[in-house]
Amino acid sequence: MNLSLLMDLYELTMVAGYLREKKQDEPAAFDLSFRRNPFEGGYAVFAGLDPALDYLENLSFGAEELRYLESLDLFDETALDWLRDFRFRGKVTAAAEGEVVFAHEPLVTVEGGLAETQLIETALLNFINFQSLVATKAARIALEAGTNAVVEFGARRAQGPDGALGAARAARIGGARATSNLLAGQAFGLPVAGTQAHSWIMAFPDELSAFRSYATVFPDSCILLVDTYDTLRSGLPHAIEVAAELRAQGHELRGIRLDSGDLAYLSHEARRLLDDAGFPEVKILASNDLDEHVVASIRKEDGRIDVYGVGTRLVTGAGEGGSALSGVYKLVELGGRPRIKMSADRDKCTIPGRKQLWRLSQTDNARHFELDVITAAGASPESGHRVYDPTNPIRYTEVDAGLLVEDVRSVVMEEGKRVHAAKSLDDIAAYAQTQLARLPDGSQRLLNPHVYRVSLSAELHALREALIEAATAALPGRANGNGR
Repeated sequence: MNLSLLMDLYELTMVAGYLREKKQDEPAAFDLSFRRNPFEGGYAVFAGLDPALDYLENLSFGAEELRYLESLDLFDETALDWLRDFRFRGKVTAAAEGEVVFAHEPLVTVEGGLAETQLIETALLNFINFQSLVATKAARIALEAGTNAVVEFGARRAQGPDGALGAARAARIGGARATSNLLAGQAFGLPVAGTQAHSWIMAFPDELSAFRSYATVFPDSCILLVDTYDTLRSGLPHAIEVAAELRAQGHELRGIRLDSGDLAYLSHEARRLLDDAGFPEVKILASNDLDEHVVASIRKEDGRIDVYGVGTRLVTGAGEGGSALSGVYKLVELGGRPRIKMSADRDKCTIPGRKQLWRLSQTDNARHFELDVITAAGASPESGHRVYDPTNPIRYTEVDAGLLVEDVRSVVMEEGKRVHAAKSLDDIAAYAQTQLARLPDGSQRLLNPHVYRVSLSAELHALREALIEAATAALPGRANGNGR
């Protein structure tokens, strides 16, 4: 599918206006960031970069797309000709996919001509907002699951086919080990997993014959759904009977699935019954509107779940502070001069200019993150330098000596072409787990997580304040003293 029209109308009307005003090639820089950590949590997992780079490399307007745009009677020949010849030729600097990131940080910076950097806003936000939201949700669920596996089960509840694919990819980055979605398995090389539907059980004269038939067809990968009628009085006894029959034939029952009821209690009883019957290796899989809070509750109540099949709440990003990542894409420099977007809420005023994002870590073996510092491009947070911390009552602090300083971002695209080959999804997922383990204590709490420090260099904070003051002074009524 040609994704060139995956954009809001105003992207193209602005481009047409820039062409009319001869501003299309003016050097510009845009930052992509988000305003709040999702799910009222302490962090986010950055995802969606690889498909975003694919989009940029392949972005072009074909004859069909141009005919449609012409039919709108909005764009003159100059604009249509520009789009006909368009290829993205900009530079992209970004955090690594799978990186742990925080609100207000410049995750992606796009540099190029004003028109080309404006044009791609909607698509970049679409890729990165959604996949970062789901990757973060998956990380939260996987953390609560501990060493037990999380499988993404959400295709039927996702926001359309594209949403299902993007969610499966992002869930793997966040910590899911497999998906039930075969298309995602094919597209991304993901392990696929599944059991059976209640309709299979109901399609046979009784539950036992349904189990036996399934075991005959899949003797080495048989997982039985035990809650169609009564989990403890019917489903589990029948599953144990079929497990014994499989063993007699040289096979082993792989698992059972619980899809309703008190999952903590039922899993505990299921484990006891399976163990007493001589089947300690049979896994217990649970589904039914799971999320990180439900998983945490099951484990707190000594539930015995081995695999969590998580669907709706994962792929839709459900939960407090969820449903959508608050990602924005804002102009921060034009013609070599910093730009700022104002707001009545000072915390929503953008951070002007081209920047670098630094991560400072403790140098012990754990190398836990200590704080992030945003500086102007070309600067770095040296020991003893003052930084502005908006969450600290003291506001200004000094960078401690002995901290390891790392540049969080790197150039990933030059002149519209990738700098490096795409990483495998498994490598991205492994990197995410490594970075999550470096978070400070308390950052992954579900309730009142540790607030990680994201600071501005003193110089960058001073520039931001000066631009805010200048913009405020220029408002109507301020020059004659009537403004407030």
